[in-house]
Amino acid sequence: MTTSTAAPKLILLTTTHRVAPGLMSWPAWEALRGADLVLAADPEHPQLAAVRQAGVRVEIVERGTAPALARRLSTGSGRVTVWLGSPDGDPGLTDALARLAVEEAGAVPEIELLPGSYDLPGARLLDLASVMDRLRSPGGCPWDAEQTHASLVKYLVEEAFELVEAIEEGDRETLREELGDVLLQVFFHSRIAEEHPEDPFSIDDVAGDIVEKLMYRHPHVFGDVEAEGTAAVEANWEQLKAAEKQRESVLDGVPAGLPALAYAAKLVSRVRRAGFTAVPDAPYELPVELTPESVGRLLLAVAQRAHDAGVDVDAALRASARGYRREVRAAEGLAD
Repeated sequence: MTTSTAAPKLILLTTTHRVAPGLMSWPAWEALRGADLVLAADPEHPQLAAVRQAGVRVEIVERGTAPALARRLSTGSGRVTVWLGSPDGDPGLTDALARLAVEEAGAVPEIELLPGSYDLPGARLLDLASVMDRLRSPGGCPWDAEQTHASLVKYLVEEAFELVEAIEEGDRETLREELGDVLLQVFFHSRIAEEHPEDPFSIDDVAGDIVEKLMYRHPHVFGDVEAEGTAAVEANWEQLKAAEKQRESVLDGVPAGLPALAYAAKLVSRVRRAGFTAVPDAPYELPVELTPESVGRLLLAVAQRAHDAGVDVDAALRASARGYRREVRAAEGLAD
């Protein structure tokens, strides 16, 4: 420990609970080891055990109100005091320190805000996993606890379509919200899967599987395979996927539960990519008599021609439907 400094100093050390205990920056460890006094209010602070194991004595104090804590941290003339910030960020503390400095000149020592650790990209996903676990655990939410994979299917479908709408409308605020709703579904299903009595898996297993899949299917990025342009990447992707899934038909794996037009477009895409020509295209003429069969063949022909022209037939129809909706509402004298 140091003896004293020319002027008192207060170091507000902030850390994140989303990294392993003890993983703090070198300046943070230097401040802790060199301080005359290290204070904390939370006896369960994630970093407390690691700090004490490093030989740093930490005194636990009562936090109380923000003004009371500000005054407590401002005492200690000629000493370096480190405040090990609480996981909740000590609401109101910095404001209370500023107010004290204005109201009582010289009462507040030099203050340094020192980040001891930082959130890594994706760190808030840990919070989502924790919240989801709380909701499903005893004492959590009764509704969440009753849900199953099957009961959540309708919500997953709804959220996916709402996300598509936000993308097509160019609404970035809604896009952010809907991405969160879809992400919630992934975490929700993964949390339910953890409770399976015979074959449980977690969100970490889900994430691990997709990481392995992405690396396997991108050998031009993570391996030594050369791929010139998007077409080569897509062709390589399909070959790897076919070998991985051991599919017999070019159509294996196309989900039959897709909306009808999207299902037809996906089938056409698979056939075109495989260069399969044994089945002729559907006739592209408006039939004299509209029957379920003739209309279906016409729509299939549209899907085929749209694919060849590079048009997303499902998105194109939704765009036209939105335009039609606007026209109808305008004719009704209503704002869109």
